[in-house]
Amino acid sequence: MVLRREPTARQMRLATELRRLRETAGLSATEAAALLGTSRVQISQIEAGLVGVSEQRLRRFASHYACTDEEFTDALVAMAIDRTRGWWEEYRGLLPTSFLDLSELEHHARFQRHVAILYVPGLLQTQDYSRAVFSSRLPELTSDEIEVRIQHRKARQQVTVPYEAVIHEAALRIRVGDRAISRVQLVRLVEFSEADHVTVRVIPLDLDGFAGASSTMTYVGGPLSRLDTVVRDALHGSAFLDSEAQLDTYRTSFRKVEGASLDPGQSREFIHRLMKEL
Repeated sequence: MVLRREPTARQMRLATELRRLRETAGLSATEAAALLGTSRVQISQIEAGLVGVSEQRLRRFASHYACTDEEFTDALVAMAIDRTRGWWEEYRGLLPTSFLDLSELEHHARFQRHVAILYVPGLLQTQDYSRAVFSSRLPELTSDEIEVRIQHRKARQQVTVPYEAVIHEAALRIRVGDRAISRVQLVRLVEFSEADHVTVRVIPLDLDGFAGASSTMTYVGGPLSRLDTVVRDALHGSAFLDSEAQLDTYRTSFRKVEGASLDPGQSREFIHRLMKEL
């Protein structure tokens, strides 16, 4: 079997879940290999995402690891046999791998939630706003690199699953470009918010005693809640978080932020008032 040089985040998630099942069963890689009639090396390669796993073998893993959650096993099988080469593959070699991993994650999402503090979320940005954001990055990007990122972001905006964005007023007021770019961005934000599957909420600056709006995050719903993923922006790409403890923390965080925000109707009115100021 050919080893993968660079597993995708989705392939790594499958590998991680198989390792977690083994560890929960109290088995070492050597013990698991003996039960399954394979080598410790192959178990390690599977759990590193370096090789794939067939449906038959995955179901044997689940059985030997005493996993009785059939729905979870079926979800892992779906991940294992998926051979999708999505639109994002055309950007391989042109963009950092994390950009492609995020696109793949979004492609399979049941829903998305976003908390934004300093910038309008990427999925809701105009092209000029995106250009201004990318132009401010350090180290500086070439004009060609910026345009590739803009086109990739535009392709990601074809969201059809439920999407909720909670945006701090600071992100709406900060001018990443000029006044005209900011105003068009606010107009576009209102247009997005009127789509049936999109919810936009605003956290006003004058909200008393709220310190929860200090952390940008993207929460992506998987086929089951235990397969959800949190995406955090890091200096050199995105970090994908998926342990149950981390997911619980960010679920709680989102509920608190959502609860402190204006409702969708009030948020649209708030954005309209900002537009008039520009």
